[in-house]
Amino acid sequence: MRLWPWNKKGAAAPARPEASADSQPDAAARDRPATESPPAAAAAPAPAPDETVAAPAAPMVLTNPLGPRKLTFVYVVEPPEYQILACTLLASIRTQFGDSVGAIGYCPAHRMDELHPAVLQAHAMMGAEIRPMETHGLWDEDYPHGNKIVAAMQPRDSAFSAFVDSDVLFLRPNSADNLVRDGHVSCSVAASMRWSEQDIWNDIYDAVGMDIPPERIQLMRQRGDRVLPYYSAGLVVFPEAGDQRFPDVWHDTARQIDRATHIPMRRPYLDQMSLPLAIPRAGLGWNQLPEEQHYILGGRIRGKPLPDDRDIATVHYRQFSVLRELGLHKVARGMLNDKIGVPYVRRLTEGPTPETDVA
Repeated sequence: MRLWPWNKKGAAAPARPEASADSQPDAAARDRPATESPPAAAAAPAPAPDETVAAPAAPMVLTNPLGPRKLTFVYVVEPPEYQILACTLLASIRTQFGDSVGAIGYCPAHRMDELHPAVLQAHAMMGAEIRPMETHGLWDEDYPHGNKIVAAMQPRDSAFSAFVDSDVLFLRPNSADNLVRDGHVSCSVAASMRWSEQDIWNDIYDAVGMDIPPERIQLMRQRGDRVLPYYSAGLVVFPEAGDQRFPDVWHDTARQIDRATHIPMRRPYLDQMSLPLAIPRAGLGWNQLPEEQHYILGGRIRGKPLPDDRDIATVHYRQFSVLRELGLHKVARGMLNDKIGVPYVRRLTEGPTPETDVA
């Protein structure tokens, strides 16, 4: 199938918590080696006795000068790996949506000083922000996958926000109008639900005091009987307006389910367990994103080419090796090269070396 023509130059209802960790739930890439830390700065000379000493600089937060937009993409930028994947995601957003959308990456506040300087520079070059988010104290027990919910909870001034996993790549020219719908949360059905039988939903809905809904859906990769609503949390688009912000309701719903300790598999699936309940709790409807807008790679279709008879606009690849198997790693690097002048993020500050030329 023909993808975009990349330029090869230079290289192949609840109250909001007062305190505000998936980075993405289905990304197996976290187990790969960490990137090298940037070299430490040389120590500054001691000040003279009468010299005024400046306060330490605050963590760097980049501001998008283009102002509020209809849609803002939200994603996690976390060292060591998701900060690099986030730059590739951002390059694909800018390539396929242009400057018509906002883009904000969120990093756990206690890890802001670990961000690679090339990641900060790449975001500045692509007109995006990196903001700190407080992740401590938002769950009774640590839940790194919950970073996506925490990122979605942060305040923004666009009409809609779209949380997107960092291991996602946009492949075709796109528009916010293809993703947003007033009064609705837009997301795709999940690929499968092999981690549990359907009777688990009785306990999940009971934990929040809700009745089992009458709706049934067909999952993306799992054939057989239609099942209770179960959605992917890899791309979730929601309106910012309303008496209750959707991500706050999502967080409250997840915490109630998490406290029902008899429910198994809350780690790591709590985000997707709670999503189909949070949507109606927030007074919103579900707008089903077609598979073309969130095509989940891996699993049963791993290694198979993208279908020729469908215009796949977005892939969720989970592991960078999956992109390599389909040749899409060249597309990803091409978009990055077009936007920042190098196909590997770390080259912005370190130059080409075997250590920088990964992912």
